[in-house]
Amino acid sequence: MRKILLSLAVLVAATACRPAPAPQAAAGARPRVALVMKSLANDFFATMAQGATHHQAEHAADYELLVSGIKNETDLNEQVNLVEQAVAQGAAAIVIAPADSKALVPALKRAQDRGVVIVNIDNRLDAEVVRQAGLTAAFVGPDNREGARRVGLALAAKLTAGDEVAIIEGVTTAYNGQQRRAGFEDAMQAAGLKIVAVQSGAWEMDKANGVAANLLSAHPGLKALLCANDNMAIGAAAAVAAAGRSRAVLVAGFDDIAAIRPLLADGRVLATADQHADLLAVSGIELALQALKDGKPGADRATTVDLVTR
Repeated sequence: MRKILLSLAVLVAATACRPAPAPQAAAGARPRVALVMKSLANDFFATMAQGATHHQAEHAADYELLVSGIKNETDLNEQVNLVEQAVAQGAAAIVIAPADSKALVPALKRAQDRGVVIVNIDNRLDAEVVRQAGLTAAFVGPDNREGARRVGLALAAKLTAGDEVAIIEGVTTAYNGQQRRAGFEDAMQAAGLKIVAVQSGAWEMDKANGVAANLLSAHPGLKALLCANDNMAIGAAAAVAAAGRSRAVLVAGFDDIAAIRPLLADGRVLATADQHADLLAVSGIELALQALKDGKPGADRATTVDLVTR
């Protein structure tokens, strides 16, 4: 994992320091596609970057790839800067996993007004804000609500109707976080479980650890913590262990990052969902290349999400 992040850091730094070239106008020139992600400290986006770089290596004659990401999940200003930097570097298309479903829309619209194709992956942009801005961006990604519902049902099967559970959601303005929370709620309602609290862990391990610790203290009868990503599930599982309530409080996550698998294997985390980060990036890039070829944005594409348990 350290090697992956170090390689990405070098790639991002090299990209940032490169002088901004003139936009590619020559016929037959390879288009530049910018992949702009959320936190590179999150294994999910490290995997996404790996998938993208592997695809570009196999299609080196077809396009150039610019890879970038932000330091943490809530650094919205930096992600806006990365969008503007991609335009300055002559990107013909931007494939973006936005940190916020609303805040990135103006920057993306400015890029589109300069002729850049925009493809939205992973976290869907807010439909009303997109409409008001006049932005056109196809979405590539999974059904987060259904994926979370399946994770929730797997956890509910281990509990009894009436048991108390809590949800640790992601950034509250992120559409995928909203959908995962809704999916967890769907499953809990179907199973007759009692949701006693919903709090944000902002996608971050340390913050979720603190949130989980407080929830465990405030609700002694708590039986499960449903976390909207695996980083938060790892933080929550550590809080459960520190409280001496391992096995008594179940934990679920979402993303199936490499770091969650030992916790799945030994039961500290019961279930997660795999939305195949590497393939998600590739699907977005392929749609962007097709849009450049066709001269039109293309249609939304649904990608796979799978339940993962021990």
